[in-house]
Amino acid sequence: MTLMSPQLGQKRLELLRELAPNAALVAMLVNPRSPDGVPEIDDLEVAARTMGLGIKTFNASTSSELIAARIAIAELRPDALLVLSDPFFLTQREALVTLAGRIKGVPVIYPFREFTESGGLVSYGANIPSAYRQAGNYAGRILKGVKPTDLPVQQPTKFELVINLKTAKAIGLTIPDALLARGDEVIE
Repeated sequence: MTLMSPQLGQKRLELLRELAPNAALVAMLVNPRSPDGVPEIDDLEVAARTMGLGIKTFNASTSSELIAARIAIAELRPDALLVLSDPFFLTQREALVTLAGRIKGVPVIYPFREFTESGGLVSYGANIPSAYRQAGNYAGRILKGVKPTDLPVQQPTKFELVINLKTAKAIGLTIPDALLARGDEVIE
């Protein structure tokens, strides 16, 4: 089972570009201990260059590093922030959303809807509960005797764009109508 989140980084960068069309510099928050981090960073750096964007990477793998990264990002004053997918960030989403909210006026995109439900601006990624249901189906098949090696790797079947208009209003950002129309859910 995979959530394909690292492979969606380029799409998130494109969405950030729609949120901040005049952006020149994007900060990227990554957990350096994540096995997906380095390949995702490399892909995003190539995509950013193609889009004419500069990217600055900030690392955090502990709560104190998260606070330090927020301070450094605020000092940098980027045009947008991209939070890469990582289980640590998901467990720290309340703190991360709060910290990101203190970086005034900067649009932030997250990998999962749980961030947006916690007050984040925009998220794009696989629906985690749907993926867990798929995993449960696999577990059931294995319990009925199917060999795990006979089962293909499952990919998510549902991806969602979630937009929090309350957060957009709080940071003074107008979400483009085209992006709102594509949203799977808009939190008001």
